[in-house]
Amino acid sequence: MEGEKFLKINKLKVNAYGKLKEKEIDLKDNINIILGKNEAGKSTLLNFIVNCFYGISKNKNGKEISDFEKYTPWVGEDFSGKLEYELDNKNKFEIFRDFKKKNPKIFNEKMEDISKEFNIDKSKGNEFFYEQTKIDEALFLSTILVNQQKVKLEKQEQNVLIQKIANLVGTGEDNVSFKRAIDRINRRILDEIGTERSREKPINIIQKEIEKLKRDKEELEKYVDIKYEIEEHKNNLEKEMQDLEREIEVLKKIKLIKETEEIENEKINLKIDLKNENDKKINLIKNKINEINSENKNIFENNKKINSEKNKLNKKILMIFSIFILINILQFIFIKNKYFNFIFLLTVPMVLIFSLFFKNKMKNKEINIKNKVEKINTEIKQLNFEIDLLEKNNKELNGEINNLKNNLNLKIENSDSEKMEKYKTENLETIKLEIQNLENKLSNEKIQLHTLNLDNKNIEPKLENLSNMEEKLVDNNEKMVNLKNLEKSMSLAKAVLENSYDKMKNTVTPRFTDKLSETIAEITEGEYKHVRLNDDTGLVVELENGNYIPASRLSIGTIDQLYLSLRLAMVEELSEEKMPIILDEAFAYYDTNRLKNILKYITKRFTQHQIIIFTCTNREKEILEELEVPFHFLLLN
Repeated sequence: MEGEKFLKINKLKVNAYGKLKEKEIDLKDNINIILGKNEAGKSTLLNFIVNCFYGISKNKNGKEISDFEKYTPWVGEDFSGKLEYELDNKNKFEIFRDFKKKNPKIFNEKMEDISKEFNIDKSKGNEFFYEQTKIDEALFLSTILVNQQKVKLEKQEQNVLIQKIANLVGTGEDNVSFKRAIDRINRRILDEIGTERSREKPINIIQKEIEKLKRDKEELEKYVDIKYEIEEHKNNLEKEMQDLEREIEVLKKIKLIKETEEIENEKINLKIDLKNENDKKINLIKNKINEINSENKNIFENNKKINSEKNKLNKKILMIFSIFILINILQFIFIKNKYFNFIFLLTVPMVLIFSLFFKNKMKNKEINIKNKVEKINTEIKQLNFEIDLLEKNNKELNGEINNLKNNLNLKIENSDSEKMEKYKTENLETIKLEIQNLENKLSNEKIQLHTLNLDNKNIEPKLENLSNMEEKLVDNNEKMVNLKNLEKSMSLAKAVLENSYDKMKNTVTPRFTDKLSETIAEITEGEYKHVRLNDDTGLVVELENGNYIPASRLSIGTIDQLYLSLRLAMVEELSEEKMPIILDEAFAYYDTNRLKNILKYITKRFTQHQIIIFTCTNREKEILEELEVPFHFLLLN
């Protein structure tokens, strides 16, 4: 056996793992028997092997405590160990595990660390053994490793075991039944999807919901048109209101201009009235002056006459005085009478006195008249001053009137003639009335707009419901698509499964049934020869006389042997590597005859596999010695 090529475990070194400490175990090529009493650590060593290959889990996975908690040493020992193994191609490897760490160290024959050459999964850790063998931990535990619980079944569980064998023969998995798988798919299609004939199933519920949503959607969609009409009406109203507001603004400007014009005109008219009043006063004063002049015409004429008489008197006096002087001179020259000269000389003063008398009288009269004239002139002068003031005031009033007119014309010219032209000819009252009418119209339109906004506000929840309905409809349509896709997937899975099952029946099933036939013939010493799988009746066994009976009629011991042999036979189907077979108390419930038959079958059938048998009795050792089958024996204590 030394030269055979198959995967085998060469050496185990346990530093500390559970109750095991400082244990080194060498394993040989073919059959290894590890004997240990109960609680000696057989199961612990078995778990050590599995955990070296796949790591130890900190998850409970349905157990009371996790494997990590279960096998962690109680004291501070090094929770670690090493496993040496080689593949079919004779390449040798060593796995060193510090079980407190996720990933192991993997060494080749040259003691080179090759850990990084393999894929490292975040949850599973380093997948070196899977890459080498294509066997994951679940498959390893369900096929390569067979313990007592996998083969021991009570009488009432016989049908379950037969079903497992039928599943293995039919599908290659003892937990997978083709019929059950098809039934499950059909059940899932019915429960998770439904059919046109089903009621209250997901597809029926969603279909009803879609139809209801479509009806409700159609009912609510009319509010979209109503909202559109409201929005259009609102836009028209808002435009009309803007036009009205602009027109009212223009009218108010015109009203202001008209009111300003009215006020300014009142100011102008007031100033014109003042000017006219002044003109009347001027005329009255002028008339008064004329009346004064008329009433005092004699005084002015007497003043002129006195002035004339005064001038004449002065001339006469001057002439008389000149004559008397001349006479006196002449008489002095020619008469030379002293008395006569004296008399004549006296005439001069008399003439002078007489002249002064008349002159003084004339002067008094003149003064009297002049006083009257001066008083009249003063009065006339005062009246003329008043005329000047009034005329000056009129001139200022004319300037102010012109300024007011110019400013008014300027305001009117600066107004928007294009917008205001049609109203400029209207009077203020007409404009005020027009403003009132427009404001009433604007107020009515605001009320309409408010009503539309309320209508719009009332519609919003309906449109929101419509939006929610559309989302729900999309969501339900997606669900419907997903259900139909799921239905397609399940139908496809059904088709693939049926196709695979057909291929299985033509390829794997014949191999398994042939192996089962060989096995049952060998382990029953020819009592049963052939096993077949029938879609209708399940697993049937051929008797020596050629008749077929259901497998359920076999004894529980025979069925146990049949199931174990089939699981062992599957080892060759799992991997390109010839995997070891690990049996943990797998024969605890076999009688001596059955144990002998199964060991004979195993040692003959699986010569190219390393076999590790964990047992608590010497039965396996004794039978192998009796059969003269070589084996490697280890005592675990």
